[in-house]
Amino acid sequence: MYRALEDRLTMNYERYASPFSWRYGSHELRALFSEAQRRRLWRAVWVALAEAQAHAGLVSEAELADLRAHAGEIDVEAATEIERETHHDLVAEIRLFASQAHLGGGRLHLGATSMDVEDTVDIYRTRRALSLVGEKLRTLLQRFADRIRENAKLVCIGFTHLQPAEPTTLGHRLAVYAQDLLLDYEHLRFVFESLRAKGLRGAVGTSASYEALLGGGGASEEMERRVLAKFGLQARDASGQIYSRALDHLVVSALAGLGASLSKFAADVRVLSAPPFGEVAEPFEEHQVGSSAMPFKRNPVLCERIDSLARMLPAYAGVAWQNAATNYLERTLDDSANRRTLLPEAFLCADEVLSLALRTIEGLRVNERRIVQNLRTYGLFAGSEAVMMAAARAGGDRQRLHEALRRHSMAAWEALGRGEDNPLPQLLSEDPELTARVDPAEIRRLLDPSGHIGTAPERALRVARRIDAVDPFPMQAEVRT
Repeated sequence: MYRALEDRLTMNYERYASPFSWRYGSHELRALFSEAQRRRLWRAVWVALAEAQAHAGLVSEAELADLRAHAGEIDVEAATEIERETHHDLVAEIRLFASQAHLGGGRLHLGATSMDVEDTVDIYRTRRALSLVGEKLRTLLQRFADRIRENAKLVCIGFTHLQPAEPTTLGHRLAVYAQDLLLDYEHLRFVFESLRAKGLRGAVGTSASYEALLGGGGASEEMERRVLAKFGLQARDASGQIYSRALDHLVVSALAGLGASLSKFAADVRVLSAPPFGEVAEPFEEHQVGSSAMPFKRNPVLCERIDSLARMLPAYAGVAWQNAATNYLERTLDDSANRRTLLPEAFLCADEVLSLALRTIEGLRVNERRIVQNLRTYGLFAGSEAVMMAAARAGGDRQRLHEALRRHSMAAWEALGRGEDNPLPQLLSEDPELTARVDPAEIRRLLDPSGHIGTAPERALRVARRIDAVDPFPMQAEVRT
């Protein structure tokens, strides 16, 4: 909370700023994707490259020490002034760094192309962001497991087509959401493990410039390994000037999948919190205001915000698809401008949606009285199938039994529409077609919906146990800059 407040206090409210720069997403992710941190990481790559080249005799120890001494002197405004002339942000940062490190500055960026530096930083930040988002998702799954166990046997009416159907349990319903989130968790882990850096390969990915500096014979690969090791990265076998933007699409598509799962959960909470249902509700704080005009309102704003933000994730994925599909030959620059927004905002959006879902599941209010009331009203219809099976086992004609049950069910629905109690037990226990096969007392027993939930509790608890066995998300170590 205090870090979020710090972000707000540093805002300039006289200029447009993205809500992701202060309102949505965690402080950690905003810091990771900040302009200052991007430049610190660029400098960390240059220092790592100088270290590897010092090992090969291309950079002296004095020059290397000078670069290390000045690596932290970030001055975005000064670099921006240089960029006004160069029209190239990375070149501007090189010149600023070189002006600060008078001895070592002349050895900066030896053999490199811009994307050697930028793509190394981007893949590092993407993996670091995945670690933060993945671990938050694991926390969310653990909270779902807690609520699943609490409600595994709480019978409620199920709905299909937004119409009452057969009974289920609240824990089983939550387990369905959690099972999707488990799939998202596994997908994010797969993406994390698939993200490898382009490496340091020069202008078109051949490492020709580095080989020329180092004398050939594949010496550039050892240099590359040394640099990437500083960031906890490994390189792909082949690349053009950039890492394949298919990797960005893989990442953002996984985040979009997570958004879909959480959007489904939030939408269902919104439906079930409406007064005609009234079974669950998101948390509502003591001084929270639901409406500026209607003081009585308790709007499901957390879940509405989840659904609103989650819609943006597939849009980001669409842009990432275009970048991957049309980055011609060894590279073009038409992805560069949108990636400044694409990757940070996709992660900040997913992170905010996760935070909102955590607040929702942790504070989920369950109205057992309304659950029982709805079950008593609508669950009787589900029991009609059990009555039909019992009468059929006793020798009844299935088609005639079905017609009798349909006729009485329609009559019962009309009675409910008039505000009357559900008359189905009486209608069925007085029908000669049914009572000729099943005792009226047994008919009333079979209509009890609490006994018509199959293996729902066991399946719900099985999902909770799967969550308990989930390993922590792999963590991309933070680079000290």
